[in-house]
Amino acid sequence: MTIDEFKKLELRTAEILEAKNHPDADRLYVLRIKVGEAEKQVVAGIKKGYTLESLIGKKVVVVNNLEPAVIRGVESQGMLLAASDADRIVLLSPDQDIPSGSPVR
Repeated sequence: MTIDEFKKLELRTAEILEAKNHPDADRLYVLRIKVGEAEKQVVAGIKKGYTLESLIGKKVVVVNNLEPAVIRGVESQGMLLAASDADRIVLLSPDQDIPSGSPVR
């Protein structure tokens, strides 16, 4: 990947407003997130690492300019960034409070 290709990614901070179980998948959540003034729906495979309650209000990093995709029948309008190993999945988040929608560089 070239630096010009990487620059096409729009990484932003977002706040999770709502979290619910995916209706047709055991490992997925359906999240409503706020990116700046816009709200989006994201499907995320993070059930292994987070309860629904622990996600509300959490600040995360998202790829904001992905084309929408339908995941197990539910539209996802972005992607959360996370790290994982054999036992855990950990969402990437800013280490200080910063407004939702802030660019990540």
